[in-house]
Amino acid sequence: MSSGWTCRVATVIERGVRARLDAAAQGRFTAYHARDITEVIRTVRERPIQAVLVSPACIMPDELPRVASLVDGFPGIPTVALISRHDSRSSERLLELGAYGVRKMIDLSQRNGWQYLRDLVSHPTSPTAARIFRRLNPALNGATQDCRTVFEAIIRLAPAVATSQCLAEHFSVVSSTFTSRFLRAGLPSPKRYLSGTRILYAAALFEIPGLSVADVAYRLQFSSPQSFGRHLRSVMGTTAGEFRARFSFPLALDDFVRRLVDPFRSTFRTFHPLDPGVGYLGQTW
Repeated sequence: MSSGWTCRVATVIERGVRARLDAAAQGRFTAYHARDITEVIRTVRERPIQAVLVSPACIMPDELPRVASLVDGFPGIPTVALISRHDSRSSERLLELGAYGVRKMIDLSQRNGWQYLRDLVSHPTSPTAARIFRRLNPALNGATQDCRTVFEAIIRLAPAVATSQCLAEHFSVVSSTFTSRFLRAGLPSPKRYLSGTRILYAAALFEIPGLSVADVAYRLQFSSPQSFGRHLRSVMGTTAGEFRARFSFPLALDDFVRRLVDPFRSTFRTFHPLDPGVGYLGQTW
């Protein structure tokens, strides 16, 4: 399992554009190339996709209602039309895509077209992570740099990292040592922070009407919907259905900050979770 966060896009695009997109990736993003819109929708359900790219020339007329289902069912994932050539068929289909809800377009024949596309698919932070960062930044004002570094890593890695051991490995720290630094400082464990952050991602995914409970479970790499349900019950005391009905993302984020951040602000100012030579009071061990 990779510990880094990589932007992922799903595509239905021409073969030549696909080859150029793959060449431009250079490890900055991953593209899943589908045969049609139905396969794209399945990919979006099963994987954490940040954008969908479609070439008008590759969309058949009978697929347009499925495009509308994609746009309406996954409003947090932009669907972008890529124009690589100008002909009557592509122009007509582009207008039809607009009528079915596609609002973004990049013209690859323009001088800056590929740069715009690279900027779109190489963005280093997911939209959900950005929302969490915005809320936590004021709450972490005054925290030590390595304390902030740990929080930033938890926020970025939470969708793909399920255990505190994997989190500790990201920092090349022995898991038991990493946990003991938190507990010695009187803080909740790294596992609790990681679990809480993964629940924030679940709340954000539940905002997408097109995702079922099973879809959310697999997107967060739980082994099954049942495993996801047990996790929610142990951490939040609710079933997945109850959690979806009761906790909007803003409400879940406020609860996370209230329970796991606000009570420990003063501790964060002297907490050095990555420095083996500094104690939680700033004392040398």
